[in-house]
Amino acid sequence: MSANQRLNLREKYQKFTRDLAWEPSYQKKSDIFPQTDFEGIHIHDWDKWEDPFRLTVDAYWKYQAEKEKKLYSIIDAFAQNNGQLNVTDARYINALKLFLTGVSPLEYAAHRGFAMAGRQFGGVGPQVSCQMQSIDELRHVQTQIHTISHYNKYFNGFHDWQHMHDRVWYLSVPKSFFDDAMSAGPFEFVTAISFSFEYVLTNLLFMPFMSGAAFNGDMATVTFGFSAQSDESRHMTLGLEVIKFMLEQDERNVPIVQKWIDKWFWRGYRLLALVSMMMDYMLPKRVMSWKEAWEMYFEQNGGALFEDLARYGIRMPKYWEVTVKEKERLSHEVWSTFYNYDHAAAFHSWVPDEAEMQWLTTKYPHTFDQYYRPRFEHWQSQTDKGERWYNNTLPMLCQTCQIPMVFTEPDDPTTTCYRSSDYKGEKYHFCSDGCKDIFDDEPEKYVQAWLPVHQIYQGNCGGASVPEVLEWYHLRDGEDNKDYLYSQDRANWLKWKGLTEEAERTLKAVVNG
Repeated sequence: MSANQRLNLREKYQKFTRDLAWEPSYQKKSDIFPQTDFEGIHIHDWDKWEDPFRLTVDAYWKYQAEKEKKLYSIIDAFAQNNGQLNVTDARYINALKLFLTGVSPLEYAAHRGFAMAGRQFGGVGPQVSCQMQSIDELRHVQTQIHTISHYNKYFNGFHDWQHMHDRVWYLSVPKSFFDDAMSAGPFEFVTAISFSFEYVLTNLLFMPFMSGAAFNGDMATVTFGFSAQSDESRHMTLGLEVIKFMLEQDERNVPIVQKWIDKWFWRGYRLLALVSMMMDYMLPKRVMSWKEAWEMYFEQNGGALFEDLARYGIRMPKYWEVTVKEKERLSHEVWSTFYNYDHAAAFHSWVPDEAEMQWLTTKYPHTFDQYYRPRFEHWQSQTDKGERWYNNTLPMLCQTCQIPMVFTEPDDPTTTCYRSSDYKGEKYHFCSDGCKDIFDDEPEKYVQAWLPVHQIYQGNCGGASVPEVLEWYHLRDGEDNKDYLYSQDRANWLKWKGLTEEAERTLKAVVNG
């Protein structure tokens, strides 16, 4: 090739990625990449790894820099124009509190996880792919923090999200998800995150949050969502390529990959229980119901995906049919749990008003009026008497997903789903057959779980009383927690907007249509 001849895109990609690899001369590959083999995955030709976007590092940085300029100009404009006053209702801000404390730290965990996985893969293709995704994930957590930090100036509950992520009881659910993935091998990690979460389930996370933000006037959050979405599309495509690469390399990989898909589909689904209540209860102006989202993004899109993967010998994830049954009640069970324990949460809950309950009746005609409306009406009657209900006992937690035992039997919404296993003389408890199966397959991993309720009872969370535990959480009692009706956030909102309580009710009725 002459010195003046320009490389075409394919040649440039080859030079900037695959040609960066080398064969070691004085160390064995098995010593350099010790985790490549221990999971039982057989790889015969790393060059078969396909990178669908074929980005080189120089192109990647230019592309991301352009997105950064646009993002931060909009964030600045949002702040200068007091954009926080343009959201539909201050209740919406609680969805952002859940996002910042529950989701943003997972972006940072993904950054670390992909850096670790990239170091352990023996082929340059996955090394470069993991490097770029690792940088993407770090960028996502930074943009989310910068965007949502504006709300910290005006609303409670945002002030110590990183500390809370490591300590607060319900945040052990997302934290344990990534701890589980990062303590696995590199192939299981990319199956867990790149495929099961990014490809199969990520639309159920990002689409409701960003659509909800748009519907409720939060253009700052919409902007960082759009800025991240192009990265997410790349991650999703990578996830599918990861699976196909392993399946095409050796037929012995098929049962291993299937087991991982079963495990991480269920773990991801349990994590998304937080999103279900956000969609149905926390958005003053709703986009769609959790049931509708599950039907669209998993039953239809996911069903088509697994039909395609059937040619490799891959079937639908185990217990997918249970999720179809639970879609009628998942959000109601989770929101009721947070209503019970809102004195120990870093955001506010509330009883839905009549217009909102009518919307829930329309979306869940087979379950809401029969099982859940009476519960909310009872709680509202207690609040009307000045006796707002808080549950001061500590619930049993599932040993695997770490969610309180609040889910019901797949075929009986009136009976708590309870499973257990005995291991080395100890009894362990689970919220579902899916979580029990995961434990039974790797008990030595899950017996080590840091369960918040157990730790509180053992005196490892600041003390034995609720005030001591809240102080250990860095959660300000009476400001960050408890019912929205009595919160500083609501009082400030009414003052900023010049609303009386009657005007607030009228405005909510307009928002609810």
